[in-house]
Amino acid sequence: MSPSLDNVPQLVGQLNEKGIATLEADNTKFANPSNSKRPRSLKAALDESTTTTTSESGSEEDYDAIKHDPAAIVKGGQGGGFQSEKSYGSLKVSNSRPSPTRLKSIPVTLNKLKDKGKYILTANDDALREILRMGVESEKSAGKRKSKFSDMVFTRRFTTFDGRNPASADSQFHGFFHLFWLGVAIFMLQLLLENYQKYGSVLGGNQIMKMMFQRDVMVLILSSGAMCFSLLFGMALQKLILKGFITWNGAGWIVQSVWEIFFLVAVIQWTIFREWPWSHSIYFTLQGLAILMKQHSYAFYNGNLSEAYKMRAGLERKLKRLDAIDPVATPSATTPQASSLSTSYLGHKPNASDLSQRRQSLRDNSMDTVGSNISQISAAIESGEPLDIDQLHAFERIIKWEIDFLTEDLKGKCTKTFNYYPNNMTVSNLLDFTVIPTLVYELEYPRSDTIDWSYAAEKAVATLGIISIMNLLAQARIYPVAMRTVEMRETMTLVERLREFPLILNDLVFPFLMEYLMTWYVIWECVLNFLAELTKFADRGFCNDWWNAPSFDAYARDWNRPVHLFLLRHVYNSSISSMKVSKYSATLITFFLSAILHEMLMFILFKRVRGYLLMLQLSQIPLIAFARTRFMRKRPVAGNLLLWFGLTTGPSLLCSLYLII
Repeated sequence: MSPSLDNVPQLVGQLNEKGIATLEADNTKFANPSNSKRPRSLKAALDESTTTTTSESGSEEDYDAIKHDPAAIVKGGQGGGFQSEKSYGSLKVSNSRPSPTRLKSIPVTLNKLKDKGKYILTANDDALREILRMGVESEKSAGKRKSKFSDMVFTRRFTTFDGRNPASADSQFHGFFHLFWLGVAIFMLQLLLENYQKYGSVLGGNQIMKMMFQRDVMVLILSSGAMCFSLLFGMALQKLILKGFITWNGAGWIVQSVWEIFFLVAVIQWTIFREWPWSHSIYFTLQGLAILMKQHSYAFYNGNLSEAYKMRAGLERKLKRLDAIDPVATPSATTPQASSLSTSYLGHKPNASDLSQRRQSLRDNSMDTVGSNISQISAAIESGEPLDIDQLHAFERIIKWEIDFLTEDLKGKCTKTFNYYPNNMTVSNLLDFTVIPTLVYELEYPRSDTIDWSYAAEKAVATLGIISIMNLLAQARIYPVAMRTVEMRETMTLVERLREFPLILNDLVFPFLMEYLMTWYVIWECVLNFLAELTKFADRGFCNDWWNAPSFDAYARDWNRPVHLFLLRHVYNSSISSMKVSKYSATLITFFLSAILHEMLMFILFKRVRGYLLMLQLSQIPLIAFARTRFMRKRPVAGNLLLWFGLTTGPSLLCSLYLII
């Protein structure tokens, strides 16, 4: 009886793009029974193989690999690159690539090597080699998708707690949502009764509200309006670049950067000069940071497009010059020869993949095939040397393809309008970007069809109501503690104050947790949705379920998506492309910049530099590294509890440190 094939060691290996594989005996099947289902033939392996792309880190986000979640796509979104009729569940094969057919049999040659148990297998089939070559190229290009301005995914969707979100309405936990607000209402009723008993007024002493409206309210409003108009500087600079007075890669980006530094310093100095209360100062500084990020995104995105626009104009001039050249009858000795130029890519129109690969080559300071062709052709045309008919035809095809490529780049995400660069350089487009709730500039965004005025009114009323709740809570539970610490600083030594520190911290934990949750809800669920409805901005993905985050870096990505998108495009990706740093270094740069800006807000609030928030944020770096270990990845509940412990104690700890020490 012949032995079963299941008990014979398998010859395993991997075919390269030339159809050659080195095979050797694999005995791991007997040590690991899970491997018993490994395909035993080359044909079975090809039939079973699939290509998957995974992130190097479970917590690292790659926007080029994002796929739309069908549950987040709501019918009605138009523009901004979003196509409602697109099928996201199926894969459509491009017509520009040859379609491989299923192979019934594959001729192979097996040669034994000198090493015992090793063989060389060669697939003698051109079609198979072509399939393998395309697979290798696909895998190589998969890692070359991230660009300086990585593509942002905008689509029509709602925030988590929005009443129009089907996922929220059908959630099994919506009863807990109702319970939370019922508990808040009961707690507020208790505070109102307590205030009435102590002060004879349901508002209590109302010192916070009086402080907010006692002075400079109109100055604050006018200052906010003037700050919005500062965006016109970036547009004026882009107009000068468009007319050719300066170039973006020359002095343009330097002028813009100097202006942004001046703008930030002016915002901070204005709050100090006016001696505003903390409420005015924090609001004005936060708005200033939002306007600053909008200015930066608008200027640097359009600056990048201006270089593409200038390059396209130069190629159009070269094409006209090429048309005026008379070919020589004999083969020309001028380089490059038509036969030496790569023209395989000319068979299909430029697409998003071509754009991503080109930007990747620019980021790596390398020359891709198209860029190399254009460089050689430009040199040949400028030299004035004679060209033959084959060269003229090849040069013309390559230049026209490059012009089409740059035209696609200048269109950006436009699918419903003709807001291509430089058509977007208008005051109306800039004002629209100023008021829509996003910090990342695009030529077009998905828009809803109409404005639901009842929905906008609901969000406006909710905003006023929650701000009133926050004021009552702060007045009753935070303001008295803060005043007590001010008195302690005047009458107690540092050692005596430190003895009181745990008690102060205990008094502030719950009120600050409530204020934190209310602040997030009023901004990301109420204010941003209100602005989005008025501007018909259809992408309401202002946050993800950050409350379920298993680590601090996942929380940082999910709780404030507008800022995260800005940092991802203009700090993280730009650091990699411009400064040529690694992903890890770019992450540290992004993290440190965020920590510096948060510490600046603490200076605006407390008028003193201590660095407590900076140190606490930097302490998250080892916590993030710990969360990425295998031990913590297997325990997401523990990671989430650690996150919530930090969110619960962090705000009250910071306030206590700044007030007492």
